[in-house]
Amino acid sequence: MNHATPNAKDFAHVTEWVFDLDNTLYPHHTNLFSQIDVKMTDYVSQILQLPRDEARALQKQYYKDYGTTLHGLMANYQIAPDEFLNYVHDIDYSWLDPNPTLGEAIKALPGRKFIFTNGDTKHAENTARQLGILDHFDDIFDVVAANLVPKPAQETYDKFRALHRVETQRAAMFEDLSRNLEVPKSMGMKTVLIVPHNFEPTFSEHWEQDGTMKHVDHVTDDLTGFLEKVLK
Repeated sequence: MNHATPNAKDFAHVTEWVFDLDNTLYPHHTNLFSQIDVKMTDYVSQILQLPRDEARALQKQYYKDYGTTLHGLMANYQIAPDEFLNYVHDIDYSWLDPNPTLGEAIKALPGRKFIFTNGDTKHAENTARQLGILDHFDDIFDVVAANLVPKPAQETYDKFRALHRVETQRAAMFEDLSRNLEVPKSMGMKTVLIVPHNFEPTFSEHWEQDGTMKHVDHVTDDLTGFLEKVLK
């Protein structure tokens, strides 16, 4: 694991660039995902007729056990996924500031670029469009394309690889959750963990950590700066 400046030679072979969406392509401090988090709690409360505090506890338990709240609700209550996704992603994207510098860095990367998200395509498009970077991506692989099975399930990465014919030995993946990089590393991808600016260990709940970082090649709190150094 390398906290220092990336060596461009480490990425010289990479022609497949894979980016998570939330808290990866935009910084955590913008707090966009907090809107989705609140709406997920509201949805669980309404659909299951639970007090809000109980709904939130259940929402977080499902996220821990199933990878996403949606997957847990589908497994236990057979809810309609489209209804859930439309509800929780009905948010204010103006919270995000356009990031033309990031756009230029992504555009300059050699090869193909993908967004690989546990959200849906509409949310990914709205987010990337607000950031001003949507046109720089070749495609979006969302939770619907994954048959609603979220990362970090092996089968989801396998679907992504097969659908887009990704050469994993020539790929790099950028993620804000360490656990979502374990499978990509085993597939031969270069892995980069995106952490909040001035990251402290208290940021994530303990169960979001994998207990080991052996599957993480690089750590950065500045995606744009990291890509610019890779390009040099």
